[in-house]
Amino acid sequence: MDQTYNKKEKLRQLLFILIPILITQLAMYSMTFIDTLMTGRYSSDDLAGVAIGSSLWVPVFTGLSGILLAVTPIVSHLVGSKKQGNVAFSVIQGVYLSVIMALIVLAAGAFSLTPILNGMNLESRVHETAFDYLAALSTGLIPLFVYNVLRSFIDALGKTRVSMIITLISLPINVVFNYLFIYGKFGFPELGGAGAGFASAITYWLITIISLYIIHKHTPFSSYGVFRKFHAVSLAKWKEILLIGIPIGLSIFFETSIFSAVTLLMSNFETEVIAAHQIALNFASLLYMIPLSISMALTIVVGFEVGAARYEDAKEYSWIGVVIAVLMALVCAAILLLFPEEVASIYTKDANVLKLTTHFLIYALFFQLSDAIQAPVQGALRGYKDVNVTFIMSLISYWVIGLPFGYYLANYTSWGAYGYWIGLITGLAAGAITLTSRLIYIQKRKFPAGLQKNF
Repeated sequence: MDQTYNKKEKLRQLLFILIPILITQLAMYSMTFIDTLMTGRYSSDDLAGVAIGSSLWVPVFTGLSGILLAVTPIVSHLVGSKKQGNVAFSVIQGVYLSVIMALIVLAAGAFSLTPILNGMNLESRVHETAFDYLAALSTGLIPLFVYNVLRSFIDALGKTRVSMIITLISLPINVVFNYLFIYGKFGFPELGGAGAGFASAITYWLITIISLYIIHKHTPFSSYGVFRKFHAVSLAKWKEILLIGIPIGLSIFFETSIFSAVTLLMSNFETEVIAAHQIALNFASLLYMIPLSISMALTIVVGFEVGAARYEDAKEYSWIGVVIAVLMALVCAAILLLFPEEVASIYTKDANVLKLTTHFLIYALFFQLSDAIQAPVQGALRGYKDVNVTFIMSLISYWVIGLPFGYYLANYTSWGAYGYWIGLITGLAAGAITLTSRLIYIQKRKFPAGLQKNF
């Protein structure tokens, strides 16, 4: 990454970092979609089992991997402050910590998975598939957590195209192994839904190996000497990563898990309503990849500028990112407003589900506007390493304001299922307002432009 001197240069550098991140996020989203599609074509029971397994795993993984995202602002600050010699030590400590976290998850899963599934009153085939899928997936947990650290290091240097290429390589790998293990082709065992778990695990191992090779052999990564010597475990560095990472991980967990909670609460409604809700939520999640990617890019560039004590530049980056997100949200909102039936028809041909989905998509329109503010602002705050207050704000916005309000509307007013969506919109809006206020406070009080330095 380079120092920039005007808004035009900042916009160019931000887009250079952002576009590969967006492609990467869309590719990762596509991997989940492909798993679901290929398992669904094998059998509905296997699809249900994989869906249950994913619903248990995704909130846990997103929350825990969020902890490892702390490596991004840490490395960005070190590079921005010309302390490249400390980068390798920080990355290696992140790798050590990721392995420990993976082992803890494996141990917790071994003791708790069966009781959790037993408590869900599932059909025997669905229960078996969910267990086998998660057991298969667990064989790739260690490389998956390590890869999150390696990707954070790569992205922190502004080389997001490398992460994009690695993820794009992983897509066909995942498809091939899905085909081999789900359907039992070319002499491979026919494992159904469990095969999707093994396919993902193998993919995790391969992309981690590819990342290790690139970091060790190719510039600029090799110049940091990450794997050239042994570094002893540093509990002090682990503490730094956890102090930054735990609030990030919890913020992500509370944001993602509230959607799972709403889905579970909606199980009391008719099947068509649940299906329409899932379709609209799936499409809204796809559109969320845009502000999420902008958020991740802002963490990198803001962290770089704050590390160099160029606080005015960090401030400009923050608001350029928010403006881009809002403009993109307006485009997405226009699509949802003008073509709701066309979007819904991608997922279903059922007339009743189609009609209900178009109604839910109108509510999803308001998701875009709130997400366009709160997601980039959160990313900027992470760049400032301001994570504790933002975690509390996220918790209150989603779980104290959004979910209870949605529950009240859905169960005690005529809004019905739409009440949950109004609650979600209210929570997201509250998050956008409070987080924006926090960013303004941080920029004015803790990192005022008057302290700016130029190197």
